[in-house]
Amino acid sequence: MLSNLLIDSLFPADLPEPAEWDRRFPPRELPAGARTVRFCPSPTGPLHIGGIYVAMIDRNLADTSGGRYVVRIEDTDQSREVPGVKEQFQRAFEYFGLLPDESDFAGGDYGPYLQSARETIYLSHIRDLMRRRLAYPCFATREELAEMTAQQQAAKVPTGYYGEWAIWRDAPHKRVEAALAEGRPYVVRFRAEAAAGERVSFVDAIRGRIEFDANRNDVVVLKSSDQSPRLPTYHFAHAVDDHLMRVNLVLRADEWLSSVPVHHQLFDALGFERIEYAHVAPLLKQVGGGKRKLSKRKDPEASVDFYLREGYPAEPVLYFLRGLINGRLAEMPQSEALAATIRLDQCGVSGALVDMVKLGGLCADHIATMPAASVLAAVTDWAERYDAELAKILAAETDLALRALTVERDGHPNPRKDLQKWSDFRPVYGFFFPELFPLVNDLADTPLAKLPADVVRTFAAAFGDAYQPLIDSQEWFNQIRSLAATHGFAGSPQEYKANPGAYHGSIREASQIVRVALTGSTRSPDLYAVAMALGADEVLRRVRALADGQG
Repeated sequence: MLSNLLIDSLFPADLPEPAEWDRRFPPRELPAGARTVRFCPSPTGPLHIGGIYVAMIDRNLADTSGGRYVVRIEDTDQSREVPGVKEQFQRAFEYFGLLPDESDFAGGDYGPYLQSARETIYLSHIRDLMRRRLAYPCFATREELAEMTAQQQAAKVPTGYYGEWAIWRDAPHKRVEAALAEGRPYVVRFRAEAAAGERVSFVDAIRGRIEFDANRNDVVVLKSSDQSPRLPTYHFAHAVDDHLMRVNLVLRADEWLSSVPVHHQLFDALGFERIEYAHVAPLLKQVGGGKRKLSKRKDPEASVDFYLREGYPAEPVLYFLRGLINGRLAEMPQSEALAATIRLDQCGVSGALVDMVKLGGLCADHIATMPAASVLAAVTDWAERYDAELAKILAAETDLALRALTVERDGHPNPRKDLQKWSDFRPVYGFFFPELFPLVNDLADTPLAKLPADVVRTFAAAFGDAYQPLIDSQEWFNQIRSLAATHGFAGSPQEYKANPGAYHGSIREASQIVRVALTGSTRSPDLYAVAMALGADEVLRRVRALADGQG
């Protein structure tokens, strides 16, 4: 058994006792029933949309109970940290309106909120466990551990570091002292006391009572001594941090369910009150006839950056995610669902399908209710980060952009649903802007190619020569109708169908000549409204380009 004197020599001499940290971070003064929750992303990769899902629930639980919502960055795995990811976390929280009450960037009285900055706190508690013979140094090498695993597999026994396989658990103190004197790297392991076959149970706030085998593994709680800073594993760090930050409810992915037994052992060994857990079902993707977890490695829509880069509006995304929590929220209007209190006992447990088609429809519905000025502001904000050329054009052509967005929108009984996300603006509305619209003068690659080129150009020239920007929509369209009659087009599709050899087409084909000249497509918003938004000079410029072109 190692002496306390030797144990203490492994740690900084001025290390505080655990009681000092409890004094510095006292229980919070909050109303009865208040929830203090935390969201703990790791900067080893971009934030998963499931993280926004959990953070949204955290934020709601804290707000509706008078509690606190904390963001703590779990950056103990510094070898895998991706530069810039911490900043991406903050962008994501800002975009979705999920800024925490306390975090590394918001401040707070219970920090630091970066685990890499909490080394001294962890070491205090590790030393305490070692003094009480609840943790010990382990000098097993990777090669020894790999050989042990192979032997366990051959013997068909559970793999792990336990019982007779825990080769440093009860090593003679002289052997440990010798290893320390040699400077051999070591980790610190927790001494698990569960017996073979022992079962434990706990109540999950979402799933109810759950039973597992008790943890028998002597899990690593402090990483190798040859690393600096000396950081703990997730198991140990979260127990210390949640206690000292006075968290009383932990929401996390269901992959951590099987870790609850070891976490409870750590809380008990450290003398901390156990925390309530709520394990959230995974987000799924439909693949063929089955489903699997939404994966950042395989699925672009798994990353929060995808939603920011594509410009999905935050409100309908949050509405969609709330609907995945429970069907009753999906049946509410968006404003009511976003204001509703989330109840953990109504959360699903089998996984929720991320249907991007459904999300696109919700976004289109949402954008259709927005006035043109609000859409323009949102598109501009998005473009300033992701499409510099478009941002410059919108700044120079604000009036034109507003006229374009007003078409079949403001005050219209059935507003257009042609935008699902802000990145759709360029392909959908780009034709309104001269800088983005290539004039149509070559008929070969247009829908007009099926008409004789001389018919198209003659009609376009005649329209340009006679064009008047009339205010009345019917009178405006009559300009096309009258020209059609004199240029070999039938007055209606029925008339053309009855005698196709007598005409170039019907009034529909005549209208398409003007439509393609103005928009480059046979599908566009109301042609009159488009012409009014463009203005007479631009209408004439486009029509005359078609009339004068070659091809």
